[in-house]
Amino acid sequence: MPSGRGPDRLPLRRSLFGRLLGVSALVAACSVAATAWLAVQTTSGAIRQEQGRNLTADARIYDTLLGYAALNSTWDGVGPTVERLAEQSGRRVALTTQGRQPLADSATGRTPAALPPQASAVVDPLSVDTVLAPESAGRSGTADDRVDARAVGPFRLSAAERTALRRTADRGVVCLSRAGIASDVVVEPSGRPRIQVVGNDPERVRGARCDPGTLEEPTRTEQRALGALNQLADACLKRQGRDAVRLNQDLSWAQDSEARPVPSAGHVKLPAPAVRPTTHTSEGDRAIASCVGTARREQLSSYVASPALLFIGDEGGTTVPGFDLSPANTAKIAGAAALVLALTVGASVLAGARLVRPLRALTGAAQRMRDGEEPASVPVTADNEIGRLASAFNDMSAHRARLEEQRKAMVSDVAHELRTPLSNIRGWLEAAQDGLADPDPAFVSSLLEEAVQLQHIIDDLQDLAAADAGVLRLHPERLRVAELLGQVAAAHQVQAETAGVTLTVDTVPGLTADADPVRLRQAVGNLVSNAVRHTPAGGRVTLRSYGSASGEHLVVEVVDTGNGIGPDDLPHVFDRFWRAEKSRSRRTGGSGLGLAIVRKLTEAHGGTASATSTEGAGSVFTLRLPVAGAGMTGTGVSGTGMSGTGSPGG
Repeated sequence: MPSGRGPDRLPLRRSLFGRLLGVSALVAACSVAATAWLAVQTTSGAIRQEQGRNLTADARIYDTLLGYAALNSTWDGVGPTVERLAEQSGRRVALTTQGRQPLADSATGRTPAALPPQASAVVDPLSVDTVLAPESAGRSGTADDRVDARAVGPFRLSAAERTALRRTADRGVVCLSRAGIASDVVVEPSGRPRIQVVGNDPERVRGARCDPGTLEEPTRTEQRALGALNQLADACLKRQGRDAVRLNQDLSWAQDSEARPVPSAGHVKLPAPAVRPTTHTSEGDRAIASCVGTARREQLSSYVASPALLFIGDEGGTTVPGFDLSPANTAKIAGAAALVLALTVGASVLAGARLVRPLRALTGAAQRMRDGEEPASVPVTADNEIGRLASAFNDMSAHRARLEEQRKAMVSDVAHELRTPLSNIRGWLEAAQDGLADPDPAFVSSLLEEAVQLQHIIDDLQDLAAADAGVLRLHPERLRVAELLGQVAAAHQVQAETAGVTLTVDTVPGLTADADPVRLRQAVGNLVSNAVRHTPAGGRVTLRSYGSASGEHLVVEVVDTGNGIGPDDLPHVFDRFWRAEKSRSRRTGGSGLGLAIVRKLTEAHGGTASATSTEGAGSVFTLRLPVAGAGMTGTGVSGTGMSGTGSPGG
């Protein structure tokens, strides 16, 4: 990939942004669809329920006003009835003539709202709306007879007739009661009483022999009204060229000798009797039924109120509420759903863009690091998961930059450290070859010193490489700490005397530990060599060892009275090739690997290496090694010695 190239653009269907947008759009679409469906179902159910309640209330209002019209010849005095119906239903009830002249209106206020153009129903007792009042139709049973059963007109019995018939009906009920038959008296709209038997057992009624006498005989009023009706029906039939008929009391008919009395069971009305024979299905029967219906309406027209328009609605003038999912309503629902979907998609786009932007920045920064460009930090915009990821990436980038700087410095330092002894060896050998130097013992000694220095650097690098790879081998054994420190002091005694430094050992007698003696001597020896090199003449270097207060660690300290290390340099004393003094002289320079090897060897034993220092007062380097089992016996008093940390360099 060319240097500086930004992050690759993934196809929308594979990118995180595309997936987030797709999921959000899908969730929004499902949510809108589910909400719309639930709203429509709930609203439709509520409207149907409300319409059902309104239809029931409307049917009750219609039936009440229909009964008023059937029993009264005019609408005068209907106002209180309208007010009562409006109060019961909580609706506005208004009656007008067919010319829309007001008859009664329950609307309050001086200027009631205008009535709707379409009436709720037409109140006409001679033409009943069988949908609103199916039980109020006439009793003839014909398709053309829609006269309200309460419209009896001239068939209404006089008071004397009603009284006489009621006495007869009461005697029949008493008689049936004695026979163990439950019955009751039912009064028809005309005022005629009849006996209603509980149950349907004609044979038992006949066996009771309770003859009510003249209960089923037509009264004089009924005979006159039936005769007048018969004449009107015959006139209608005559105009059609048909023969006259004879009407029975139940408005069934017969021609000539076919006329017969109404069937009964011992003159007692049985439950649910057939109103008229159903065998008349010819065209002539239909014509007779039509004429009978016309005759009834003509006979009753002067006894009932004229047709009126009925309006039912609320106080604002609106009619029965309804719900029509018209194209306009459908468009509104679709528009609202599209708006919600658009808002959801827009919000998802904004959220997705804010989510993906830092991820793309991280991807670009990682690719630039891969291409070898200088690492750059990614801006942290929020304290969330992505912000924390950016912070971690910045830390990693900074750490990588530091490691890269250390690597470059290490390569430079290694090259310099190897170049110095090699250059000396080469120079002496070239001088000898040119005859400028004699290969005397001093000459050989100088070359050997340079070779030993070169070998020392190579061995240090090899030890560090083995420690980094985790293959540094240790051979632990039980050793006496005082003896080991004595060996280290003896090995560096000549160096200390040459530098004018006093080297002493201070340890607890009998202190033992399990450790690799070679590696431990190497670590302590590096500390002693470093301390002697950085302690001026007349100073002191002390080796101390003791057990920790808990008995879990062996503590080895190398204390010097040198110049110490500054606070800014102290955190770096164990870094490779680091020096407080940048000089590379034999006296104080060193290779910069000694303290790094000390730390690695101590960590290989499972311990830690640390340093404290006070600038101008000296340093204390401390090794804390774990004691396994009975690996250390006896403890001493823990002491801090002189404050300070390891001397610079190593």
